[in-house]
Amino acid sequence: MKGNAAVITGSATGIGKAIALRLAREGVHITINYSKSENEALETQEEIEALGVKCLLVKAAVSDDFQVRQMIKETVDTFGRLDILVNNAGVTDFVNHDDLEGLKEEHWNRVMDVNVKGLFFCCRAAAAELKKRRGCIVNITSVAGLTGLGSSIAYAASKAAAISVTKSLARVMAPEVRVNSIAPGIVQTRWVDGQEEHIKRLAEGTPLGRIATPEDVAEAAYSLIAHSHFVTGEVIKVDGGMFI
Repeated sequence: MKGNAAVITGSATGIGKAIALRLAREGVHITINYSKSENEALETQEEIEALGVKCLLVKAAVSDDFQVRQMIKETVDTFGRLDILVNNAGVTDFVNHDDLEGLKEEHWNRVMDVNVKGLFFCCRAAAAELKKRRGCIVNITSVAGLTGLGSSIAYAASKAAAISVTKSLARVMAPEVRVNSIAPGIVQTRWVDGQEEHIKRLAEGTPLGRIATPEDVAEAAYSLIAHSHFVTGEVIKVDGGMFI
C-alpha cells in the first residue's frame, strides 16, 4: 500500500484519526478532512507527517457537493492519485426515542445531510479516480442502523440509509471499486465523554466486556482495505458482540 493516497472524512479526531494513522503507518498519503476541529486537525497532520508520509489538510463540509468535489480534486492534484476513500464524518443529536416531539425537523435535516447525502457526495466525487486505481471505499456507519437504537431515531435512520447506499454503490461501482461498511457499537470518543455510567452498562452487556476503541475500528477498516479483496457490499459489525 506504500504510495497509495486516501481521503478520510471527519479525521481530525476519533475513529477517523485512528484510521488515518493506521494507513499512514503503511505508507499511505493522507487527506485529513475536517469542518470545525482545526486545531485537532493540525495536530493530526503533524502526527501523520512524523510517520514519513504526506498529509493534506482540507476544510470541507461533506454535505456541500462543491466543497467535496474540490477536496477530491485537491487530493489528486497533490498526490497524483486516489486509492482509498473512508467516509467517517458523522453527526448526531441526542434525543430520547420516546420523545417524538423533541425530534425536530432540524435534527432530521442535519443527520441526513451529513450522514447520508455527504457520504454519497464523497463516493460520487471520488468514483472516477477510484476506478482508475481499482480502489476501495469504507463507510463508517453504526449498529444503530441495524437495530434502530442509538442517540436518536433520526440518527439510526440515517445509518440504516448509509448502509443501504453502501450496498447500492457496491453493485454499481463493481468490479473496479469495492464498497463496504463498518458498523461500530459504542466507541470511546468525545461523543460519549461524561457518560461513564451509560458506557459501563453497555460494556457489561457485551460478550467481550468492553466498548470499542477508535483503534479497534481502524484495524477493521485496514483489514477491509488491505486484505479483503473479494469482499464488497458487506456490513462488518465492530461491537464486541453487542449485536448478538
